[in-house]
Amino acid sequence: MVATPIQTPQRGRDPATLEPRSIRIGLDPILAAAAIALAIVSLVTLGGISHAQMVRQGGYLAVGLIAMLVLSRFDYSRLRELKWGLYVILIGGILIVLAIGKSIGGVSTRSIGISVFSFQASELAKVLLIVFMAAYVVDSSRRTSGRQLVARVMLLVLVPTMLVIAEPDLGSALVYVAAAFAVLYIAGVESRYLAAVLGLGVAALALVLIVGPLVGFHTYQADRLTAFLDPSAVPAKQISNALYQQQNSVTAIGAGQKFGLGAVATNTAANFVPLNTTDFIFAALAERFGFAGAAFVLSLYALIIWRTLRIVASAKNLFGALIAAGVVAMLAFQVFVNVGVAVDILPVTGVTLPLLSYGGSSVLTTFLALGLLQSIYAQARIAAGTKGRVLSF
Repeated sequence: MVATPIQTPQRGRDPATLEPRSIRIGLDPILAAAAIALAIVSLVTLGGISHAQMVRQGGYLAVGLIAMLVLSRFDYSRLRELKWGLYVILIGGILIVLAIGKSIGGVSTRSIGISVFSFQASELAKVLLIVFMAAYVVDSSRRTSGRQLVARVMLLVLVPTMLVIAEPDLGSALVYVAAAFAVLYIAGVESRYLAAVLGLGVAALALVLIVGPLVGFHTYQADRLTAFLDPSAVPAKQISNALYQQQNSVTAIGAGQKFGLGAVATNTAANFVPLNTTDFIFAALAERFGFAGAAFVLSLYALIIWRTLRIVASAKNLFGALIAAGVVAMLAFQVFVNVGVAVDILPVTGVTLPLLSYGGSSVLTTFLALGLLQSIYAQARIAAGTKGRVLSF
C-alpha cells in the first residue's frame, strides 16, 4: 500500500492562518434613527416657543445620545447582580426630593435644583425600577409560585409608587404600574393574577383621589378627574382651573388643521396653552405642523415601539426580554397618556412626551432606556453569531 504524502495547504487555505470570524456589534439603525428624528422635531418645535429652552434641550439631547451609545456597548446582563443596589438608589433619590426638593407652582415637590438643571428622581426611577423588576423576577420565578411572585413584585413597586404620589406625581406612579404589569405579563404570570393586580390598581387610584384630599393631600388632581368625568359636579371656578389647559390645547390643535400654521402659530407661542414645552408640547407641535406633523411624530413612536417589541422577542435571555418589555410599556404608556390628555380624551396627569418634551431628566431617562434596548439588541446579535444563526433585523 502506497502512502499518500501530506500535501502543503494551498496559500490562503491554511486553517492556522485564518482569522477568527468577527461578530459585528452595532446599533439598531431604525430605533436609533427614529430617536434622532424625534430629537430634531423637539428642537424645531421648542425653537418656535423659547430659544433658551431649545438651546438647553439641545445640550440634554447631546448628552443623552452619548449615554445611549455608551450604554449600548455595555453588557446589560451585569446589571442583574446590582438589582438591590439600584432599588436602594431609586428609593433614596425619591426620598431626597421629598426632603429638600424645590416646589413647582407651590403644589408639588418633584425635583432638586442643580444650577440650571432640575433633577427629577421619579424620572430616573422609571428605568431603575424596570431593571430591578426584571432581575427580581428572573431570580425569584423558579423559587416562588405565580401568586407569590406577583404579590412580592407589586409590594416592591408600591413603595416608590406611593412615594411619588406623595410629591405628588401621579403620572410617574402610573408609569411604574404599567411597566410592572408588562414585566409580569412577559414573565408568563397567569392572567387571573394580572386581572387581580389591575383591579387593585384601579381601586388604589380611586382611594388616593377620593380619600387623599380628606387627609390633607393636594386636591387639584381630584378636581381634574372630577371635572373631566362630571363637570356639573364641580364649581365653575374649579372647572376653569382644572380644564383650562385642555381647552386651550384642543383649540391649538384644531387651529393647526392639515399642515399647520408654521411660524404664525400663536396659541402656543404666546403661552395661551400652559406647559406648552412639557406636558402639552403635542399641542404646540400640532398647531405649528398640523395633522401631517402630528401623524409623522406618532409614526416615529410607532417605529420605536415596533423595534422594541422585536427586541423583546429576540433577546438572548429572559432578563433582557423583561427589560425591553418594561421599556416598551413605559414609552407606549407615556405617549398614549400625553397625547390623550392633549386631545382631551384623558384627564390631566402630568406625563411627558418622550424625547419631545423639554426637560433634562425626561430626555436622559428616555435615552438610558434606549441604550438598554440597544445593548439587548447587540447582545442578541452576539448570541446569534456564536450559534451560527443569522439574526435579521
